[in-house]
Amino acid sequence: AIYVLDDVDGLGREFDGIGAISGGGATSRLLVNYQEPYRSQILDYLFKPNFGASLHILKVEIGGDGQSTDGTEPSHMHYENDENYFRGYEWWLMKEAKKRNPKIKLIGLPWTFPGWIGRGENWPYDFPDVTAYYIISWILGAKQYHDLDIDYIGIWNERAFSSKYIKLLRYTLDKHGLQQVRIIASDRLWEPISFVLLLDSELHGVVDVIGAHYPGTKTVPNALLTKKKLWSSEDYSTFNDEVGAGCWARILNQNYVNGNMTSTIAWNLVASYYEELPFGRCALMTAQEPWSGHYKVEAPIWITAHTTQFTQPGWSYLQVDGHLEGGGSFVALTDGLGNLTIIIETMTHNHSQCIRPPLPHFSVKPQKATFYLKGSFYMVETLQVWYSRLGFESGNSTLFQQLHPLKVWKGSFSLDLNVDEVYTLTTLKTGRKCSCPEPPPPQAFPSNYKDDFNIRNPPFSEAPNFADQTGVFEYFVNASDPGDHVFTLRQVVVQRPITWASDADQTISVIGNFKWVNMTVTCDIFIEKQHDGGVFIAGRVDNGGIYVRRTKGVFFWVFADGTYRVTSDLAGEEILMKGLSGVRDNAWHTLTLNIQGTSASGLLNGYPLWENVTVSKPSNGWAAIGTRSFEFAQFDNFHVE
Repeated sequence: AIYVLDDVDGLGREFDGIGAISGGGATSRLLVNYQEPYRSQILDYLFKPNFGASLHILKVEIGGDGQSTDGTEPSHMHYENDENYFRGYEWWLMKEAKKRNPKIKLIGLPWTFPGWIGRGENWPYDFPDVTAYYIISWILGAKQYHDLDIDYIGIWNERAFSSKYIKLLRYTLDKHGLQQVRIIASDRLWEPISFVLLLDSELHGVVDVIGAHYPGTKTVPNALLTKKKLWSSEDYSTFNDEVGAGCWARILNQNYVNGNMTSTIAWNLVASYYEELPFGRCALMTAQEPWSGHYKVEAPIWITAHTTQFTQPGWSYLQVDGHLEGGGSFVALTDGLGNLTIIIETMTHNHSQCIRPPLPHFSVKPQKATFYLKGSFYMVETLQVWYSRLGFESGNSTLFQQLHPLKVWKGSFSLDLNVDEVYTLTTLKTGRKCSCPEPPPPQAFPSNYKDDFNIRNPPFSEAPNFADQTGVFEYFVNASDPGDHVFTLRQVVVQRPITWASDADQTISVIGNFKWVNMTVTCDIFIEKQHDGGVFIAGRVDNGGIYVRRTKGVFFWVFADGTYRVTSDLAGEEILMKGLSGVRDNAWHTLTLNIQGTSASGLLNGYPLWENVTVSKPSNGWAAIGTRSFEFAQFDNFHVE
């Protein structure tokens, strides 16, 4: 089969880059407390040019205090009169990315919003000026406090858009001198946004990019008719083994070949969340053990490098039908200055299925491909060759290996292509496969773990390893305390957020090893809400993320009215034991929960309060702390063994 690469009749669409998402939600939670040098090594693999994934784009969640898949991310405005641009870890991550690649593009997108924005309704568009002000504040805060320039802003992840709000957002951006910030809509499907853009010329004037999610490499006629940039603004989301790498290799090419998409953005960047949460390890690499320092550079990192190390945003695709006759695809890009990069993939169906959408059957067979270089590429004499082969039967993959340069003979060359391979052929000599020393071996979460939260200037707003699943738990300084509890952890979300998933009605943060069976959890607690306030400690907690409402475990509750309960669910409906405890609000108490085999017991201030409660399911899970409702409460001297 013969393929001609020519620029004489002009070029195809402008290439906008390959990226990944941190957030949507809490996917980078465990990354922040890796020790050096491991934390910097992980960041190098992701962002450092000509090193590993060398990403062109970083997209982050604009935290909204709500559950957004694997946890909650804190908002910069918990309450209407509150602004803080140092919460969470996305600011830090954007700065680390920029440190390594000053040219990286930054995107912000909300999944959830603090409740005050909806004035009591679970909807962000009733007061569009309030929502626009909130989003603009985040962009201005990025610049003022972190010197970060946000390049693109989204509307509301995978939920409805409001034309009125989008127009107001553009107006407000311009009013604040943020003309350079581009708008992406609507981070859902191609429709109805494409159809609405064709009907509404004013909206057409303010939306710069149509971003679709999991498009299955296809677009729709209306999207093409808008003449807008088309992006796959969230894609992949697949377990990061060899099949995940095959999925990623296939869509990186075919999103353009089949769907004219000039950017593909992976959910998610790095699997830094407890693996038993939803979509465990659906990331480009894995770093979920800060306590050991272990991480794994998975195959998708090197598949990414095949494109990212040999292209840049601002390059252009060549106008060519990139389907290979024997199955598979190729794309060709140029910087317009004589450089040429060709990326070929021959992924087979069963070795490249993404998590969604379903993949129609196709076949790929070994084939010989001959390329003719014409126009300004006719003078190219040699091409650098980078090669990957995903080994399924053998179990050995070759990942991003540099082969001998290819001689171009009178403007043509041939390649024998096997299945499940990726080739990059390029005039650029800058490609590098870097490797850091092997990280430490994996280790389980420490079986004896303590945190007294006594840290005067914490580097992050949240205590390490606690993974908030509803509500937000932050370091707090208790200025009025006589001394024992000056530094605590406090639950700070006091109104149900505008949700994206089904947040629980209680707040909860989980920690530890999901495989734990027998455990003792101890924590000092301080109920702040009078009359109907309440807190819990828990063990064998079996769920989180988007499934947090159905969480089961062993929950030991105490309430401001002086009662206690033991329940087998977070909702507090399956009651195993209840009675009087004498606990009151605005005083410190120590709770201890002991679970051994099928029996649980509880202590209050070191004295038995209840014992011999039979517990059957679940048989294992995390430890957790939390509150009865969206209410202030404090925790101190947490200990799990």
